[in-house]
Amino acid sequence: MIQIHENTAYRGKADSLTHDAAETNVCTACRNDEPFEFEFEYAYQPIVNLATRNIYAYEALVRGPNGESAASILAKINDNNRYRFDQLCRSKAVEGAARLNMQEFLSINFLPNAVYRPEVCIRSTFEAAKKFNFPIEKIIFEVTEGERVEDRPHLVNIFKEYRRFGFHTAIDDFGAGYAGLNLLSEYQPDIVKIDMDLVRGIDTNRPRQAIVSGIVHICKSLNIKVLAEGIETRAERDFLRSSGIELMQGYWFSKPVFKGLGKIPEFAWD
Repeated sequence: MIQIHENTAYRGKADSLTHDAAETNVCTACRNDEPFEFEFEYAYQPIVNLATRNIYAYEALVRGPNGESAASILAKINDNNRYRFDQLCRSKAVEGAARLNMQEFLSINFLPNAVYRPEVCIRSTFEAAKKFNFPIEKIIFEVTEGERVEDRPHLVNIFKEYRRFGFHTAIDDFGAGYAGLNLLSEYQPDIVKIDMDLVRGIDTNRPRQAIVSGIVHICKSLNIKVLAEGIETRAERDFLRSSGIELMQGYWFSKPVFKGLGKIPEFAWD
């Protein structure tokens, strides 16, 4: 089990957030102990560092209770249960990572439209990290650029608050969504994840090569790590490595493992 060094600053954050939640009528759903209306679990997919030949992180991917697809679960989300679902996702992802003795970073997707006040809505994540002895500095919160966020300043504020609390942040599916470079100009996350549609067949597609090279150049100048996802072939991996990308994710390395941690076959590194 991972042990967290619970210092005064950590306790102060958790205590302050608990006090905030008690003083507000907003976000009371996170204190609802009633069973959620449907069950779900997690699969974990490795994110590798090709330069060091090790696993950098695992992304938590929602699944049905018996391993059903993410789509089968996300189809059940509506305005009435979105907030509780988002809160439970964080807690269950942390619990599963701790149960599997994960030593690497844990990347959790969140729904920005379900976050009312980040300083209050993050309370359940702190509680889960404390309960299951998982270090908060090992948690990455990522949001897909493809999700339509009506209030971009609110999303930027969420990211800034999460960073202030000690979490890492990432923008997923970069190059496929609504915000693009405008979001990046307002907030620079720790990681930008290049959309898999840009990665697919990139070794033979000059326009995609140019776009990805541009993203890498921009992120390097902003001190942002670049992660390429959806890698399925050696040729895609090799081109991305030649472009200066070290963090990678995709079936070439490992599929998501239901309630488990994937291992990387030796051939995937060579």
